[in-house]
Amino acid sequence: MLNLKSTIFVKPGKVEVKDIDMPTIQKDDDVIIKIVRTCVCGSDLWAYRGLDDVPENSENSGHEAIGIVTEVGSAITTVQTGDFVIAPFTHGCGHCAACLAGFDGDCQNHTDNFSNGVQAEYIRFQHGEWALVKIPGNPDDYSEEMLKSLLTLADVMATGYHAARVANVQKGDSVAVIGDGAVGLCGVIAAKMRGAKRIFAMSRHEDRQKLALEFGATDIIAERGDDAVAKVKELTNNAGVDAVLECVGSEQSNEEAMKLGRPGAIIGRVGLPHEPKMDMAQSFYTNTIIAGGPASVTTYDKQVLLKAVLDGDIHPGKVFTKSYSLDDIDSAYQAMTNREVIKSMIIPA
Repeated sequence: MLNLKSTIFVKPGKVEVKDIDMPTIQKDDDVIIKIVRTCVCGSDLWAYRGLDDVPENSENSGHEAIGIVTEVGSAITTVQTGDFVIAPFTHGCGHCAACLAGFDGDCQNHTDNFSNGVQAEYIRFQHGEWALVKIPGNPDDYSEEMLKSLLTLADVMATGYHAARVANVQKGDSVAVIGDGAVGLCGVIAAKMRGAKRIFAMSRHEDRQKLALEFGATDIIAERGDDAVAKVKELTNNAGVDAVLECVGSEQSNEEAMKLGRPGAIIGRVGLPHEPKMDMAQSFYTNTIIAGGPASVTTYDKQVLLKAVLDGDIHPGKVFTKSYSLDDIDSAYQAMTNREVIKSMIIPA
């Protein structure tokens, strides 16, 4: 059997590329994809930093990719060999109640609804009939900059958009975005797309502040915690914002989100929760609405985001500030851990 390179989580602080067996069709709705571009997600760093309990020498948690279809199961009718596709981190079916409501990140027909192991040369994508999103043409038709933007549609741009959607950002709204990683920066893009008039980007890092402003932020808030809340309140005549996009997932970021909004504000949470504590009492007394969860990647790509990228209306690929070969995957993780890059892109070949 042919071997392929795939990233293995060795232990906290170390990932490396090893040879594994080439993936094969195991179910009739499987699709085998040759990876063209993949990347490191901020959520991958939780295990890398030793904050998640992940077995040593296990499959990598990578879940964002674009690639070429090389084989399809017998039930697949929507893509064929040779198609260039976005491989979302979610695997919606398109016809359950959740998917029909636009929440394919919570597809009710699958227990294996999320990707893993895509920091590799080839992957087996489960439930590919509806979830995969076809990109016109082939990779050679696109610049490197465009490939970067297309790659964000596998997760971070769709996740940032999800935060803005569930927060019901409307034309003329004021919005605070907590988190200046790739998801938060894409949240700025999404808030701008949906017509927000004022966008507060919470960031203490100059490179991320500049990109947030380029993406549409109107104000940079370098303070944190109560100082950040006080600054936003000062700039909104003590009212608070209409919507908050929480793109971190920590106890502190959620507490801050509760305080930034006006009464009746909506918090769109897309930061993967890593701390169990959340005081809900404050939200009761302020009528704060809390929403969010896994992004509806396929829905947003098909309805809004792919066209916006292809038309040049948005450029989310700018969150990739350095590219690495697959063989140099550990350096890609280290660079993100040390905040030397915003997001690391991986080129398998």
